Amino acid sequence: MGKGGAGMGIIKSPLEGVVQFTTLDDIVELTGRAAAALAKTTGVDVVVDSVVNWGRRSALWPMTFGLACCAIEMIAAGCSRYDTDRLGIVFRPSPRQSDVIIIAGTMTKKIAPAVKRVYDQMAEPRWVIAQGGCASAGGPYNTYSVVQGTDLVIPVDVYIPGCPPRPEALLYGFLQLQEKIKKEMPSVFARYEVKA
Repeated sequence: MGKGGAGMGIIKSPLEGVVQFTTLDDIVELTGRAAAALAKTTGVDVVVDSVVNWGRRSALWPMTFGLACCAIEMIAAGCSRYDTDRLGIVFRPSPRQSDVIIIAGTMTKKIAPAVKRVYDQMAEPRWVIAQGGCASAGGPYNTYSVVQGTDLVIPVDVYIPGCPPRPEALLYGFLQLQEKIKKEMPSVFARYEVKA
C-alpha cells in the first residue's frame, strides 16, 4: 500500500476471528473449558473438588425458622454449651446469607407460603432440616390447619425426630447433613466438561 492510501495504519490481527469475546458468559465458558481440561490432565481436579466440597460442608450457615417449641432447642444448640461455631455452623438471620434452613416446629397452612418464599430466596446449593415430629410429619396435630410434613411444601434433606428433639439431636442432624453433602456434591468442573 502506498503512503497515504486508504488502508494505511490498519493492521490485521492474526487472532481475528479466532477469539472473540462478546459477553462475560463467553469468557467464562472459554476459560472454564480450558481450566477443566488442564485440571483433568494434571489431576488437579480431584484436589480442587475435595477442597470445594470440604468448604461447602464445613461452613453451613443455617437460617433459623422457629415455629414452635423446637425453636427453644435450636436456640440452645447455638449457645455456648453445645457451641455449633466449632463445627462451622453460624446461624444467620437472612435467607440470602444462608444455605440451610431449619424448620423447627409445627408448620401451619397459614405460614407455609412464607416458608416457601424464604426457601426460594436462599441461594443454591441449599438444604433443609425438619426438626421435630411436627415439622417431620405434623406431630400430634392431625388437623385441617397443620401441614402434615415440611416435605409437602419444600424438599427436606434431614429429618430429626423427637418432641422436642434435644440439641444433641440437632447436632447429629447437622453431621448427617455434612455426610450427605460430602457424597452428593458434583465436580466444580462438571459444567465445562465436553460432552461426547
